[in-house]
Amino acid sequence: MKKIFFGIASAAMLATTTCADLLRAEIGLGAWIGTSSGEVIGEKYGFQGVDTSSEKSKTNVYGWAMMKHFIPVVPNLRVEYLTVTSTGEARGTLSGVSIPGSTPTKLEMKQFDVIPYYNVLDNTAWITLDLGIDFKIFDATYTVDGFADSNGYRTTETFVLPLGYVRGRIEVPGTNFGAEADVKYIEYGNNTAYDMRAKVDYTFDITPVIQPAIEVGYRMQKYQTDKTSDISIDLDFSGVYAGVMLRF
Repeated sequence: MKKIFFGIASAAMLATTTCADLLRAEIGLGAWIGTSSGEVIGEKYGFQGVDTSSEKSKTNVYGWAMMKHFIPVVPNLRVEYLTVTSTGEARGTLSGVSIPGSTPTKLEMKQFDVIPYYNVLDNTAWITLDLGIDFKIFDATYTVDGFADSNGYRTTETFVLPLGYVRGRIEVPGTNFGAEADVKYIEYGNNTAYDMRAKVDYTFDITPVIQPAIEVGYRMQKYQTDKTSDISIDLDFSGVYAGVMLRF
């Protein structure tokens, strides 16, 4: 009887460990102190001119979640959310009226990332490598404040931008530290977009089921669009970020 009980207990423990290894999830939340630089160019009658970024730092909240599973053909999934903001001052014309040089502007871009990816290396010799496609959904709003002879200008656009996705990670053997970097990138014609991150993190080995962790890193984004559109941009965002995570 003892042997039977021991066998059942061992099998249960093995099954639990196997399931945990085959199905894993992580969620994270943090803040990115990003500084914008560059310009927005208006090519439409509503706004014709140049908006130069004030290069002020903004604290942007970000969140993400990822899931890995054991089915080889079906890709794993990662989702992300971030809002970035660039404030500046415009010069030019609004509906044919000259803009005072100190007229405030604001570009806000909400970003939703849906990333199906494949796990090429899964902690093989402490190295992880993921390859996939990032479908980055933008909800962008651009505003030029009104002044004496104008009610201002506002335009909103939602669009999807596909980017290549690469993520690499290395675990430091014998410690709870890890280092990680990922790149999302696309270039076509005169248009370029990328989103790059590098970080270190530390996992607290409190329980085997849920493991809290902290992360600190640096992030860069660039968006450069063709000047044939009504509103074209050439903006960079960069800065440090920090957050907390839960690993399941």
